[in-house]
Amino acid sequence: MSEQLTEHPGTAAVVLAAGRSTRFRSATPKVLHRAAGRSLLGHVLGALAPLGLERVLVVVAPDAQDVEAEVAAWDAQLRAPVTTVVQLEQRGTGDALDVAMAALPDSITRVLVLPGDTPLLRPETLASLLAVDPSVPLGMLTTVLDDPFGYGRVLRDGEGQVLEVVEERDADASQRRIREINAGMYVLDRAVVAPIVAALGSDNAQGERYLTDVVAALARDGAGHGVAVDAPSHEIAGVNDRAQLADAAAVLRRRHLERLMRAGVSIIDPAHTYVDVDVAIGEESVLLPGTILEGATSVGVGAVVGPSSHLTDCIVGDGAIVHSTRADGATIGTDVEVGPFAHLRPGTRLEAGVRVGAFVQTKNATVGEGAKVPHLAYVGDAEVGAGANIACGVVTVNYDGREKHRTTIGEGAFIGCGTMLVAPVTVGDRAFVGAGSTITEDVPPEALAIARARQVTKEGRAAGRLG
Repeated sequence: MSEQLTEHPGTAAVVLAAGRSTRFRSATPKVLHRAAGRSLLGHVLGALAPLGLERVLVVVAPDAQDVEAEVAAWDAQLRAPVTTVVQLEQRGTGDALDVAMAALPDSITRVLVLPGDTPLLRPETLASLLAVDPSVPLGMLTTVLDDPFGYGRVLRDGEGQVLEVVEERDADASQRRIREINAGMYVLDRAVVAPIVAALGSDNAQGERYLTDVVAALARDGAGHGVAVDAPSHEIAGVNDRAQLADAAAVLRRRHLERLMRAGVSIIDPAHTYVDVDVAIGEESVLLPGTILEGATSVGVGAVVGPSSHLTDCIVGDGAIVHSTRADGATIGTDVEVGPFAHLRPGTRLEAGVRVGAFVQTKNATVGEGAKVPHLAYVGDAEVGAGANIACGVVTVNYDGREKHRTTIGEGAFIGCGTMLVAPVTVGDRAFVGAGSTITEDVPPEALAIARARQVTKEGRAAGRLG
């Protein structure tokens, strides 16, 4: 998140997040669709985090428990308390703000209003809106678009004063030619604006209570003109379908990659590197093409990830190399080397200096410092001691058809090629298991275990059986 810009005591943010997913053709609320690792709503709340607000209130639809859960998850990340209020009927943005105003504590004198589907908003842009003189009853973000279709147009008088906002459906032909549009983001004097919001009607093409009608009401009643603050056009764009979601995600990833590169991370081909916005990467690390880093993944100093590695919610230690690997919920320690073509499943923990090679799969397993699992092995539900060697083709047979069982391999143990370790079973420290064994009983420390049938050779018996 950005560093805190300033403090705004007495100011609350109201985020309008009661909209449906009609154009997404989705049962998931629009604001919960994800771009670059966060929900649309999460990006908006993240932009509010550094503003030093007293409170954040999110307006949600009835039965929107999933949105409420997302808001609750952000409560610990924002310095201001963040809560929800339900808009019982979908009667427009004015109605949503009316509901929110009634739910705000008396200590709130200024209200920042913004939609929950604008993930490209930066804190600096919102800070410029909050910088409007508090004596002004309404500040609003506007921008000029080459194609303003779909947006409310900003009408000004001959002196440039903002008179009103006319929605697309209610605009006449001359008004639709206006290119300055309303971004739908405001800062309001609560005492002045709350009564106007409460009195909003719905005499318009959509039969809704428009928040934009407040602008005209202020000018008409002599309370003052709205002050327009110019905003970058790409930041105020809402996300209304999956194509726009993909476009927004690309911008968010590019921003994050630029931050990482300025902080000392080498990204060989940004166009083909996909890093979620909450992923942290240390200096001198290198991301090779095709790398995908998702969720709460963090990468240490001097690590190399890729090419074609896909990590989700992983921790990668300093100096690690993760080549062509799929990993989910894994911890990869300092100076570990993984891949190519390894699969680290949830619960994997690789301690410092471990080597996990080609076509190895691990799951719910800890591999001790300096141990090796070089190739073609499965290590699941297991504890592997420091310095152990798991040779080619070894399998920890962890599932008996009903339950999972654990395998323990001691420090410095050697498990020969093609061995089946039938759990639950323990191989002691520095024990040696011969290749091709099926181990069903514990092996004591420093013991040699061989569990395979004796070879039988029948001279001449293959004649005529081949070809």
